[in-house]
Amino acid sequence: MAKTILIVEDDRNIADLLRLYLEKEGYEVAIAFNGIHGVEKFREVKPSLVLLDIMLPGMDGWAVCRTIRSESKTPVIMLTAKGETEDKVSGLKQGADDYITKPFEMKEVLARIEAVLRRSGIEPEKTRRKLTFDRLVIDMDAFELTVDGKKVATPPKEMELLYHLASSPNRVFTRNQLLDEVWGFDYFGDTRTVDVHVKRLREKLEGVSEQWELKTVWSVGYKFEVN
Repeated sequence: MAKTILIVEDDRNIADLLRLYLEKEGYEVAIAFNGIHGVEKFREVKPSLVLLDIMLPGMDGWAVCRTIRSESKTPVIMLTAKGETEDKVSGLKQGADDYITKPFEMKEVLARIEAVLRRSGIEPEKTRRKLTFDRLVIDMDAFELTVDGKKVATPPKEMELLYHLASSPNRVFTRNQLLDEVWGFDYFGDTRTVDVHVKRLREKLEGVSEQWELKTVWSVGYKFEVN
């Protein structure tokens, strides 16, 4: 049974980005956009772990953490833009299990979640991150791309981009969506970065199969098209 993560975060872009990555890792996700709703959602869904922002409307993260801790031993990871040591100490004193400062890398968040779940005796469920198409294997666990039976050296970000597109066949992603979802909300580059990475991937993939294609949707973005 999939573990449920409750995200209590008033920034909808950050909450949606976290949800996207967590669902791809096999977690179920519930979201609350203010502290009061966060406590209500916690009691309703009984999550395996809570990602909790500090600066929340209605009821701040400190109060939410205290409420959760008075009712449960469910792990809590604090998310905040504040990086001062006293804030970290305060959060840990009020029952938080870990503390992540924004902006953060999604890989770090996932690693912290897995570590906290293990420490709490709740083993995270690992899903195999491997996609297989005609003459194409995208294996994110091994970070290997196999094209027509041959392993092709591929930089990590190209792998992440291809996996992201191929995980949702025939769905069109805008360049800005790909920047947010693959590079992260704290990335300050422009959309040409996406174009360059797609161009490099095409050099590795074009002509390999007629069953799929890394396709440009003009004036919109890109998709991994499966016939």
